[in-house]
Amino acid sequence: MTRALSAFGGASGKAQITAVDLFCGVGGLSHGLWKGGVNVVAGLDIDPCCRYPYEANNQALFLERNIREVAAQEVERCFAGAPLRLLAGCAPCQPFSTYSQSARGGRNDGKWDLLLAFARLVGELKPELVTMENVPQLVERDVFSKFLESLDGYHLWHGVVDCVEYGVPQTRRRLVLLASRLGPIKLVPPTYSGRPRTVRDVIGKLPKIAAGASHPSDPLHTACTLSELNFRRIQASRPGGSWRDWPPALRAACHVRDSGQTYPSVYGRMRWDAPAPTITTQCFGFGNGRFGHPEQDRAISLREAAIIQTFPDDYQFVQPDTPVKFNILGRLIGNAVPVRIGKVVAESLLAHVQGTLR
Repeated sequence: MTRALSAFGGASGKAQITAVDLFCGVGGLSHGLWKGGVNVVAGLDIDPCCRYPYEANNQALFLERNIREVAAQEVERCFAGAPLRLLAGCAPCQPFSTYSQSARGGRNDGKWDLLLAFARLVGELKPELVTMENVPQLVERDVFSKFLESLDGYHLWHGVVDCVEYGVPQTRRRLVLLASRLGPIKLVPPTYSGRPRTVRDVIGKLPKIAAGASHPSDPLHTACTLSELNFRRIQASRPGGSWRDWPPALRAACHVRDSGQTYPSVYGRMRWDAPAPTITTQCFGFGNGRFGHPEQDRAISLREAAIIQTFPDDYQFVQPDTPVKFNILGRLIGNAVPVRIGKVVAESLLAHVQGTLR
């Protein structure tokens, strides 16, 4: 199950970190860790849709497991006696989001305990290193305090990271935690302190496609269809704008009412020379945010969304000759940890380990 780090372009000759990724999804965190020099051997997730993209792109084992039920012994077997073990993960964050809480009336939908399932495995395995990524609102919840309590004996660093400062071309803020039993640890300083990466930088050269069409050489470069009304709406939209730019005849009833005034960020185009808005699970829909293409009359494609999430241009999400399903792939792409953030975490961990073990 293990493999030599140098065989896949890792940090050969340096202290080797072996990782297992809980809640791995399609592999955003895993791929970033690998690109940064960490030996990722396995990813665990309850969603069977994640198996193909995870294994096709990461040369790591995918285990379809409910983290609430997985035994520590199974995870330990993945580590196979590695001296520097990293337990990584991003527990699903929907229970912590403002929208989710308002939609459920603040009820606990059963996912609050996923972070505590992560904490249980930390307590049972006692890995040398731990990393966790999640929504910033998590720091305000009691469950986060309980997670920190489970890290007794670890040196801790956590903070809300502006992903733009680390080369992610979208306005995304995430909570990142690093923990080590070896000594003090912290995230490396921001790498993009000057001009941020923009929409033009990352998707400006992709081939043009129409709404409802796919590019023949890349099935993921496909855009949702638009109704006749929404097609006229996007034609009337400007980059960085919203439905307020439209003539009154194109506005929906909810836009005209006072309550609609609180939603200016829907039905808009991205701007070429600025980072994209936060990529969400509904990023393929024109009406779900500022997800209109800067100049083409369509929403961004799934491939464009994945690239903005810093997945490689050729990252495989669906098996050949398999239908592309927007709802499934939008969810998988929107929920992913940006690959670039995973790489920054890896660079931080390796710098820490090399300094600690000298």
